[in-house]
Amino acid sequence: MTATFHRIAFTDSVKRAQERNGVRDQYARFEARDSRSGGLGERERAFIEERDTLFMASVGENGWPYVQHRGGPAGFLKVLDEHTLGFADFRGNRQYISLGNLQSDDRVALILIDFAHQVRLKIYARARAIEIDDDPELAARLGDPDYNARIERGIVLDVEAVDWNCPQHIMPRFTEAEVMDMVQPLQEHIARLEAEVAAAKTGAASS
Repeated sequence: MTATFHRIAFTDSVKRAQERNGVRDQYARFEARDSRSGGLGERERAFIEERDTLFMASVGENGWPYVQHRGGPAGFLKVLDEHTLGFADFRGNRQYISLGNLQSDDRVALILIDFAHQVRLKIYARARAIEIDDDPELAARLGDPDYNARIERGIVLDVEAVDWNCPQHIMPRFTEAEVMDMVQPLQEHIARLEAEVAAAKTGAASS
């Protein structure tokens, strides 16, 4: 948790809720001794570059929040520098709710989860849409030539704060690639046993 995160997340109402639930003193002490900035370090960079899914919340003009899933190949969310992220806005159902929300309020919140290792990262940022024709170099940087999806625009996120959130209650789930990595030693062991059985059968037949 960063000092910037405290300033954004811990509003007066939040502090009163913490007080009512007996944890305000704990977080006040944490705030007092935490002097880290809201930038992205090596741990955040490595974590972000491995993710294939994120959830992004924005707020409409009517005050209602909207949460959208964004996904792509692992690393589709790019770390452009220590304070900036970006991702290609692939064509989806074309409701453009998040895109419209950003026109009136550029503040967003993201959550990224590593289900296999039960780790999650929260990010506060200000988002802006960049049209492909306006910055083709950025569009190329955000895209993935091996992923067959149409890029409509780029979304650039100026990071305000990050927080490594509590891992409790994250139910482990595994991607296809993670499952394949886990079963590969078993498959190799089975292949060796099958080869040994085949060799034994050949030897028995020869004798």
